[in-house]
Amino acid sequence: MKKIILLAAALVGIAGAQAQTTVQGSKATDNWSFTLKGGAVAPFQDYSVVKNARGIFGAELRKQVTPVLGLGLEGEWTVNTSSWLDPRTPSWGVHSNTIIDHQFAGGFAAFNLSNLFGGYKGTPRTLEFEAVAGAGWLHGYKQHEASDDYNSWYTKYGMNINFNLGESKAWTVALKPAVLWDMNNGAKNDVVRYNAHNAALELQVGLTYHFGNSNGEHYMTLCPYKYSQADIDELNGQVNNLRNQLNQKDADLNACKDRSAQLARDLEACKAQKNKVVKVVENTETESLETNVFFKVGKSVVAREQMPNVERVATFLKNHKNATVVIKGYASPEGPQDLNMKLANNRATEVKNLLVNKYKIAASRINAQGQGIGNMFSEPDWNRVSVCTIDKNEK
Repeated sequence: MKKIILLAAALVGIAGAQAQTTVQGSKATDNWSFTLKGGAVAPFQDYSVVKNARGIFGAELRKQVTPVLGLGLEGEWTVNTSSWLDPRTPSWGVHSNTIIDHQFAGGFAAFNLSNLFGGYKGTPRTLEFEAVAGAGWLHGYKQHEASDDYNSWYTKYGMNINFNLGESKAWTVALKPAVLWDMNNGAKNDVVRYNAHNAALELQVGLTYHFGNSNGEHYMTLCPYKYSQADIDELNGQVNNLRNQLNQKDADLNACKDRSAQLARDLEACKAQKNKVVKVVENTETESLETNVFFKVGKSVVAREQMPNVERVATFLKNHKNATVVIKGYASPEGPQDLNMKLANNRATEVKNLLVNKYKIAASRINAQGQGIGNMFSEPDWNRVSVCTIDKNEK
């Protein structure tokens, strides 16, 4: 018996290792099945097994824990159709007038040998073999008063030869040979032992229905991905790196916002500056006026807030009939060179067109020139500008 217990422990250990297989459909409510079974049972040591065989029927409720290990409960009843008068087997050779002369109730463990040694492929095989071990309560009915009935306990070892049917594998037909021992010799012996005189052979056929699982199937399916610890560590490292990058992006964004706010303040301060008149030649009455028209990135259209600067130039030209203006357009350094040259020219031309079309200044008094990349301001964004320089030309 010790060897059998050690063998069962080894099978449980191997089944536990197989539980590492990553499967879907393994919730507590998954992988339940119900079996109806029936066949014949006869004394193990009997020269007329067929003659002394009697009917047996039962049911099983089972939970498949892993692709290898299944645990279940069973109940069986033997039909009183023969006497089994062998005096050497008192637990089996008892006359009874009842239809049912023995009943069994217990638990069992089933080990799928096909999956254990061949690996689980994600769907049950058409033909599979299982080793089964069980134990439980045995009750025998005697001929006379109910007090003559006896209780004992049994152990069972057998094999399931399973045929899984259909594409969905929802049904299984199984051939179930097994050997069952009355461990207390019909409650007449206090010594627990395996004795062939108190054993019986079972041969049953079972029909099993596998209930539907949460994965949509009637069986466990393999997960599409299986990660090792090294894979998990690598993924965690990537996640942490991305988090660090995200945190840095937030800091960069805040810095950009601060810079944008400072540029806006500087721009407003620049707009608020008064136009200045600079004496070009000392001791003469020749004077010049300079004003700036700033543009948005990639644009050559004068924004609404820049129109007062254009109007200042127009007002000065109207008040000084001999004055002329030179408009130099610039672009900031970012972007392709050819595009910047075009933007610089368009910005100078745009200011000239406004002076001619909106304020009716003669085109002959305006010289518009594209100068390309500007570098007169320390902030690159400020170099998106048209610089208007007016010569008064009055002596």
